[in-house]
Amino acid sequence: MTLNAELTNTLGLEGLEYRHNLTKNQLFDEALANDRGRIRADGPDDEPKAYATALGNEGPLVYYSDPSCTGRPVQDTFAVAWPEIEDKVWWKSDFQKFDPDHFEPLLERVAAHLNERGQHLYVQDVYCGWDPAYAVPYRFVGEFATHALFATNMFVEQIEVDNPDDKRWTLLNVPSFHCDPERDGTKSQRAVIVDIRNRIGLVLGRADYCGVVKKTMFTVMNYLLPEIGELPMHCSANVGSQGDGAILFGLSGTGKTTLSADPDRELIGDDEHAWTADGVSNFEGGCYAKLIDLDKDAEPVIAAALSTPGCVIENVPPLPGKPMSETDPQDLDLTDDSITENTRLSYPLSANPNVAEGARGPHPETIVLLTADAFGVLPPVSVLDAKDVMYHFVSGFTAKLAGTEVGVTEPKAAFSACFGSPFMAQKPSVYAEILARKMKTHKARCILLNTGWSGGPHGIGKRISIKHTRALLNAALNGDLDADKVDYENHPVFNLAMPTACPGVPSEILNPRNTWHDASAYDKQAEKLRDMFRDNYKTKNFDALGIEAVM
Repeated sequence: MTLNAELTNTLGLEGLEYRHNLTKNQLFDEALANDRGRIRADGPDDEPKAYATALGNEGPLVYYSDPSCTGRPVQDTFAVAWPEIEDKVWWKSDFQKFDPDHFEPLLERVAAHLNERGQHLYVQDVYCGWDPAYAVPYRFVGEFATHALFATNMFVEQIEVDNPDDKRWTLLNVPSFHCDPERDGTKSQRAVIVDIRNRIGLVLGRADYCGVVKKTMFTVMNYLLPEIGELPMHCSANVGSQGDGAILFGLSGTGKTTLSADPDRELIGDDEHAWTADGVSNFEGGCYAKLIDLDKDAEPVIAAALSTPGCVIENVPPLPGKPMSETDPQDLDLTDDSITENTRLSYPLSANPNVAEGARGPHPETIVLLTADAFGVLPPVSVLDAKDVMYHFVSGFTAKLAGTEVGVTEPKAAFSACFGSPFMAQKPSVYAEILARKMKTHKARCILLNTGWSGGPHGIGKRISIKHTRALLNAALNGDLDADKVDYENHPVFNLAMPTACPGVPSEILNPRNTWHDASAYDKQAEKLRDMFRDNYKTKNFDALGIEAVM
């Protein structure tokens, strides 16, 4: 079937010009020439959205999303509630039910809108996943060349997949179509809708943040893989010289990317992976790094990628009084959050110097659950048994600082089930059970690694040094924290097994109570955090999902 016929059959598009599988250089030029929309809250809908730097097409494309959408529009994200999936999907505020009776008429209106406009669309065919056993052909169809370039960066360009037409997902991205909530059944004028029955993603209205192109497909994979008994994961992964694999789960700011970037270990990937019968493999062909306050010395790969052809810099403001066309990308002010704190860079995985062949690795020997505890009470490292793993995996805890107001230092707890709640399309217990089964089958160890504060909460205590964190991680990877190598003591509040010694780490910091000047203050703070865990467990109804309480 021809491309035109496929898009007519799948989406109802007719008589349109498709600019299909253009090169990165071609997409760069197309974005400069044609991508138009709103980039200022009070601005028009026809301003250029893409800009070249002084490097021209030998450097990055700079892109500005709609100012109302500088991150994933979680309150406008849905799945069509077909009867066959309704009981499987984990419905929540950032993944809501969409009425099937509304979806098909909406898709027809979007197609009629595009057919009437008669303008060209960009079509890019890529793949989600490096392992052909599960990889999904992914077709981007949209109005912006920038999004097509982003898809080419972030996904795998070519692998061999059996019967690709029977597995292909199509994402239709139409910023020019503004929804009518009363008519279309949406919450606002924009929407991101996943149709699992028909393998369609629909992105409408002011939802042109590039990450939507990536995260929508990640959400799809989180539904599909458990259906074949495999585990999708929001994690980084690497492999050592002895073939010892490791995966690191963690929310933003916990060290997931930094700790996986180890010169002595090959990187499999930094964000989205599958653990299947064949081992661990990356979903992605690229990386989507945060740029705000980037330390170029600490993150040289990301720094170098800023000047790489075909990369996309998103929502970094121009320098005052200087046109972007005269600006070297290395001179951009990465501390400028005047548009958003969520400034980003999309670059290919190949920009990393030490990537595992085929972005794949063996079954992991070590599972790391990362947290950055700003309350200052969790141990720097704890060794988890099977029950602990399921509890802490579905809890997905970290602690964030309270905000930007002067003098406000009280931490805030953040719980995100499976370390990626918004993208988990099935219930948390589904993923926890697969993880527990795979860990048992492959005899993987698991640790809870705290990269947060010690000696007191943020504002009083100190961040656990990266030197000590790396020593703790390396000890776990080497098996030095296994039960036959070291003694443990039990934390009386959190019921966690704390090793009493670790190479390269002062033994007195391994029990966090020892680092506080006021032991009773520590106890109160620990009990406060424990109660937050218990409240989250109760609120999420994890008991009904078969997750055992461990504290």
